[in-house]
Parts: sequence; C-alpha cells; structure tokens
Amino acid sequence: MLEADRWPNVSNLDFVEDLYARYLADPDEVPADWRAYFASLESPQSGTRGRVGPSFKAASLFNPPGSTSNGHANGNATVSANGGVVRASDVAAEQDRVDQLVRSYRVRGHMIAQLDPLGLPRPHFHELDPEFYGFGQADLGHRFSNCKIHGPSILTLREIVERMRNTYCRSIGVQFMHIDDLKKKNWLQERMEGAQNRIELSRTEQLRILTRLTDAVIFEEFLQKKFLGAKSFSLEGSESLIPLLDLAIERASEQGVAEIVLGMAHRGRLNVLANIVGKNPRDIFREFADLDPELHKGRGDVKYHLGHSGEYTTSSGATIHLSLCFNPSHLEFVNPVAVGRLRAKQDRFGDAKHERGLCVLIHGDAAFIGEGVVQETLNLSELP
Repeated sequence: MLEADRWPNVSNLDFVEDLYARYLADPDEVPADWRAYFASLESPQSGTRGRVGPSFKAASLFNPPGSTSNGHANGNATVSANGGVVRASDVAAEQDRVDQLVRSYRVRGHMIAQLDPLGLPRPHFHELDPEFYGFGQADLGHRFSNCKIHGPSILTLREIVERMRNTYCRSIGVQFMHIDDLKKKNWLQERMEGAQNRIELSRTEQLRILTRLTDAVIFEEFLQKKFLGAKSFSLEGSESLIPLLDLAIERASEQGVAEIVLGMAHRGRLNVLANIVGKNPRDIFREFADLDPELHKGRGDVKYHLGHSGEYTTSSGATIHLSLCFNPSHLEFVNPVAVGRLRAKQDRFGDAKHERGLCVLIHGDAAFIGEGVVQETLNLSELP
C-alpha cells in the first residue's frame, strides 16, 4: 500500500505526473503499489486508459477562443443565474455596445443640452438611446464594466446612462472630443465625468454667490433708473458672470496665482469694474454724468474703454492684484494687449514656470469666432 506521504499532493505533483507518464508507456516500469493506484483511475465503463496533460486543446491561431476541440469546451462559456449558458463572446459584444453608447454621449451629448432659456424642444438623436444599440428596458438593470468612465468600476446600464446625461446633457454642453492631445482630453473627461459637471458648494460659498448676484443686479438697476436712456451696455441677463469671476479668482488664489490681467467686453464692463476690480462706483457715476468734462479732454476715449487696477481680497484673506486693461479702439485688440501685459509681468517677476499670473479674456459670443484677432491670439500660445 502507498504510504500517506506518497499520495499525490501539491509538493509531489511533478513526481506523480512523471510516474504516471511512465506507467502509460509501460506499467511494469512503476512499483506495484503505484501500478495498482493508476489502474484504479482508469474508466471501468469504457476500458480506456488515462492521458497526460489537459483534456482540452490549448488556444492558438488554429484553435481560437470560442472554438471546441474533441468535444471539450475550452472554457469560453459560463452559466447565468437562470441556468442558461452565456458565452464570453456575447458578454464582450454587449460591453462593446455600451462603450459605443458612452462615446456617443461624449461626442453628441451637447446637442441635446438644455442651453435654451426659452425651453424650446431640442432635436432627438437616436444614437443617444440605449435602444439604438439593442438594449431594452430589461437590460437597464444589467451590470457592466465602467473602466472607461471616471467613477465606480461596475455600474448598471441605467446608472451609466444617467451619469452621461448628467455630465453632457444638462445646463452645460461640452464639445471636446476633437482635441488631438490625449492628455488634455483625458484630463477634461475625468474631471467632468467624475463630478458629473456639477460642483459641490458649501453654505458659505452659496451665500457668497447670492451676495455677488445681488450686487450685480442692484448695480444694473440703479444705472438704468438713475441714467435713463444712457448707453450702458448692461450685464442684464448675464449677471452670473460676477459670481463666476469671483469663484475663478478664489480658485486661482488657492493655486498660488498672485496677479490676474483681464480683457473685458463692452457688455458688463461697468459691473465688473465696480464689483470685481474694485473701482469706486462714485467715480463711475461721475463719468456717466460728465461732471468732470475737462478731466478727459483730448484723451479721445469713452468710458467703455477705460480700465482700472486694484487689490482683491479672497475669502481666505489672500490678496490678488487685478488689472482690467484699457481697450484699444478696436475692441478685440485688447486680447494681445492683455496677454502681452501678463507676459511682461511674468518676465519682470522671474516667473519662468508661468504659475504666478493668469490672463482672463471675456468676449461677446459672436466676437469669439467672428474676429480674426481672437484666433491669432490663441495661435500665440503655440509659439516657443
């Protein structure tokens, strides 16, 4: 009989397999007790002897995954919860369709974003529907890999669609898939999909935004009542620019920025001067009333081109120097002026890494794409 420590186990498996191979070649080559043991492994029903190696053929170019060999499956199937057989190829095909759906939201999601303040109906795009990819209502609860979306690694199809709609189809539309730089594109994608394009604000931040909005509205209402009919290029309808700039300055301060240069459009310029840059409203009103006509004699400029500089104190107590540039006669020419001004400041302060300063350019929506100097300014960023 076999001794206990001679029975096949992890430590002597190689020895036993070699012994078994010798037994298959010539039973008399192995001791009698091993010969009896190996004989007990043979199938009494078929009378066939055993074999060495796995019972399936190794996958190769001529035996690809999914094929069968000698009647043995190569492990490319699994049993579903209801007892049916689900092939890995079917699972992979479903995952591929989910990935196509996700990509469609990244490419086309902005087309159905709720950007119209009138709430007019948006066009319908079938490629943003799960049904377009063969999914029904019953499939919405199925779980899929989420490795291509920043967040949990496994999500149901319903959760994946919800995250994509929240990110790209609410009040923010994003068109970014044309970007050739993979690093920049992935940076945007992770930040947007990770937060679903929504920022979590503390109560203090919410109150600060409300205060900024109130300041912006009151300023515009006062100008329209006090200087009835005067050209003011009101910010009315875009008052959210003021809290947006406030939040941008706060975040820039947290990143170590100490200097911000702004190039400003006509519309909302007075509001930004008063509520962001810190120009005294009294001075703005005196300019409206032309109480000092001799002061500006010979300067040949209008109040919508005037600039100002001031110190801005953040909620954390840090101080940032703000400079709103005087506009040249052609409005969009302020862009290279502002960019060049900041670059001069960087050179002056030895900011070789370009981390100390920030340039903010604010355009009218038509000017951004319609004025050649805007594109030319963007092209400056590609120069050494």
